[in-house]
Amino acid sequence: MFVKRLGLMAAGLAAVLSLLQACSQPIVSQAPPSGVQRLYILNCGEGVAGDISRWSPGVNVGKSMPFAGSCYLIKHAQGWMLWDTGVSDAVAAMPEGLRPSDPRAITWRLPKTLAAQIDELGLKPSDIKYVALSHSHVDHIGNVGMFPNAMLLVQKAEYESPTGSPLRSRPSDTVTTLEGDRDVFGDGSVVIISSPGHTVGHQSLLVKLPRTGAVLLSGDAAHFKDNWDNGRVPSINFNAQQTVASMQRLANILAKEKAQLWINHDKAQRDGQKLSPSFYE
Repeated sequence: MFVKRLGLMAAGLAAVLSLLQACSQPIVSQAPPSGVQRLYILNCGEGVAGDISRWSPGVNVGKSMPFAGSCYLIKHAQGWMLWDTGVSDAVAAMPEGLRPSDPRAITWRLPKTLAAQIDELGLKPSDIKYVALSHSHVDHIGNVGMFPNAMLLVQKAEYESPTGSPLRSRPSDTVTTLEGDRDVFGDGSVVIISSPGHTVGHQSLLVKLPRTGAVLLSGDAAHFKDNWDNGRVPSINFNAQQTVASMQRLANILAKEKAQLWINHDKAQRDGQKLSPSFYE
């Protein structure tokens, strides 16, 4: 009986020692998923500018030119992010499009709503984790109200500006105001870049795709390639010096990252790109 008790005590002691040894092992936390998987280009507007010298003072006076408006939907392992929301989906029902008060500016049309393009991918607006805006002009924030549960990422200066007033109707807990660059997912694959000048809080976006490589979504830092190539500053911009400095900063990033420059309003460029439901990866 005594021997049997000793055996039971030894077995119990071994179990305790095993448990203590297990508890002493370091706890390795699983890292959150990271990495961009896909990028979709959505058609968020097509238009015609009445006089493109509005964007290139003294050049192309009286010349009309087609414009594009793109939104970019990014599938990241940590969630979906939408860059810009385009002209309002209501424009799709306007027979003559959204006509500007300035005849030199852009008359916008919308062949397919943003809502329909998101639905086509099997998504709902509630699936979007982040909405980030290059700036607060109407052709970039037209559908921001479609995503009330997404976290809005916008520069503080832009959010507080007069054109940012529509954004201030959102609940404060759905807005993150930035003061400079922001690594959105914390892995360097999607980085917001402060690039003021066109507006007080304009920002651009660097996206690193696994196969395509790095692409820089320049927003309205330049409206078309000819302006970018010649460093032209639209007279309508908030600050000319900031615009030039931001264009130089973006050029440096393009060189460092060996990135492609995707200009939001350059229709000639977009005509050569794959639109959703096709994608880049």
